[in-house]
Amino acid sequence: MTPDRFLAQIRKQPPAPVWLFLGPENHRREMCRKALVECVLAPEEREHGLVRHDLDGLSLAEVVDDARSMSLFAPHRLIWVSGAEAALPRGRAASSEDTGPGASLLADYAAAPAPGVVLVFDTSRYDFEGEDKAKQDRVRKFYAAIPHQVEFVRFTEAEATQLAGQLAREAGLKMGDEETELLVESLGADAARIAAEIEKLRLYVGPGGEVRREQIAELVPDSRSTTVFALVAALGRNDRVRALELLDTLVREGEYLPLALAFLATQFRLALVAKEAGIKSAPQILAHFSKLGVPMWRSRAEQVQQTVAAFTGVQLSRALGNIFAADRALRDARPDDRIVLEDFVLRLTDVPV
Repeated sequence: MTPDRFLAQIRKQPPAPVWLFLGPENHRREMCRKALVECVLAPEEREHGLVRHDLDGLSLAEVVDDARSMSLFAPHRLIWVSGAEAALPRGRAASSEDTGPGASLLADYAAAPAPGVVLVFDTSRYDFEGEDKAKQDRVRKFYAAIPHQVEFVRFTEAEATQLAGQLAREAGLKMGDEETELLVESLGADAARIAAEIEKLRLYVGPGGEVRREQIAELVPDSRSTTVFALVAALGRNDRVRALELLDTLVREGEYLPLALAFLATQFRLALVAKEAGIKSAPQILAHFSKLGVPMWRSRAEQVQQTVAAFTGVQLSRALGNIFAADRALRDARPDDRIVLEDFVLRLTDVPV
């Protein structure tokens, strides 16, 4: 079940007595948690009716015993159990097909839940793909007795950008497309962090204020890494002066320059592939790389398009050669990273061939 479906369901009917929340995304999870509190507990019941447990510190049996016990102070209770992954068998039992007594205990409770109690097992440690997929499957198997499960999948880049724009409008902020994409890129499309940073920006610029790139760089953690993307764009425009200014900014802020070079290498490889494929516009680039399975979003496609337009195929090939030489120079016994990168910028922004 998706978070949107969960929210729609509890608006129409009382929530099921037992739930399993799965996945790492916290923005939608917090929305669902708040909605569940409002649905289950009246305002005067929330002090005693909202109970929090953590399976890193309690056993599953203790949590179930608490759910079955009656409360003199709260006729309705919402029991939120964090760290639900901790209930899974460990050691040799972890490799066994047997899910252990904990799964049986859950099945017994799910078959006869306590009246007036909504019990939520929350597991946020594992993702739904990659190395975490097998671990997430183990969690599902252990909690298979709970039929009502909500999956909190990470936002895509496009979804995060849409969310950022919506939250900015709701906060009364004037934030352009470039600033919105910069914020999303700076925060790795993490919806919970985006919401928190927009609230900080609202407090900083005031209602109706305009958000500029400088303010994002000043307030948002790790946003100095976006200077690397600005350097990529300056090189893509063949703008030597701006590129050197941005390189100076990176040096002053203590950026790890080999990492900046790695970003540049990716940018020029993508541009060369686009050039050889004969595609020029940002939508074509976005579609082409998405079809190939290469992560791509609109702002990145526009950066690649700028690089494709600014450099010939020969220049792109030469740029990759210069990147290789710069990378080798950075690996010398005692390299001066700034001089290596400055030389790279000067070579790359030479007179077009």
